[in-house]
Amino acid sequence: MRDHAARTRTGLTAKPTKPPGKVDPRIHVTLPQLRALEGQARGLRFLPRQPAASVFNGRHASRLRGRGLNFEELRDYLPGDDPRTIDWKVTARTGKPHVRVYSEERDRPALILVDQRMSMFFGTQHAMKSVIAAETAALAAFRILDQGDRVGGIVFGDEFGAEIKPKANRPTRDRFLTAIARANQLLRADAPAIGTPMSLNTPLRTAARIARRNHLVIVISDFDGVDEQTASLIGRIASTNDLILCPVTDPIAGEIPAGLKLVVSDGELQVELDTASGEIHKRLADFSSGRLSEILSWQKRYGLPVLPLSAGEDTIPQVRRLTGLTSVGRRPLP
Repeated sequence: MRDHAARTRTGLTAKPTKPPGKVDPRIHVTLPQLRALEGQARGLRFLPRQPAASVFNGRHASRLRGRGLNFEELRDYLPGDDPRTIDWKVTARTGKPHVRVYSEERDRPALILVDQRMSMFFGTQHAMKSVIAAETAALAAFRILDQGDRVGGIVFGDEFGAEIKPKANRPTRDRFLTAIARANQLLRADAPAIGTPMSLNTPLRTAARIARRNHLVIVISDFDGVDEQTASLIGRIASTNDLILCPVTDPIAGEIPAGLKLVVSDGELQVELDTASGEIHKRLADFSSGRLSEILSWQKRYGLPVLPLSAGEDTIPQVRRLTGLTSVGRRPLP
């Protein structure tokens, strides 16, 4: 391909760095690791009619439209027809009762946004946030395609972008999984510093362009760097689509211990943050809680379902629990 934009859309511009030696599945994912989740995806559901314990149900006043309806025909009213389907304008014009017949849309498109930026390459207990996001995206892709719907996605890192248009076939799904694995394997602690990190607004704008209406859009990210434009894009996508937000956090974000020394690096420079300092501890805590508060405000404003994911436990049990299913899955890795 000579067209750089086309190469970016298909995720061919970046060359992944293969982690040396045996890959730790808690730090990096591989394509076989993602493919192995297919069997575990059965039974998951990312659409309405959730079990009572699912976060998709009324506790947060979340709303999902589900599949849309296609108009099929206008015909005479027959005994047993639902009176709510009567077209009163046509009935008044013709003098005979008519009903509008609809059929449920099939092959509904789903678009999964997967954050693999450097901010996701962090974990203090079980796994990196980037791994949890990658596995959750793979589970969603398997389940959506198994339902007969189209699946595609946008995989984005600070130096990597892949846009896979939704299609109802396995090759498209496999390209999506391959893009996730490539982006994930580019993440490493000694990565050189880059200019301006990728903004979440960039893939959200792409999603808004692709998902004009009646898509299922799932955003799996730590929502680093959100701003007023992010909120506007979230509202724009949610106005015509089903939008699910999956914020990925690390357990340390919930309660930052005092007296903890953190070394933060951009690949070239590094600084040590000592949370024994009351000012530093307060700023870190405010930063963490502020991001969550922003997401919760979108949930309330737009009626969005939110699936909070943690890098402190295995992916499958928490996804099953959040969607109201029995927490059965792989044992946590040591």
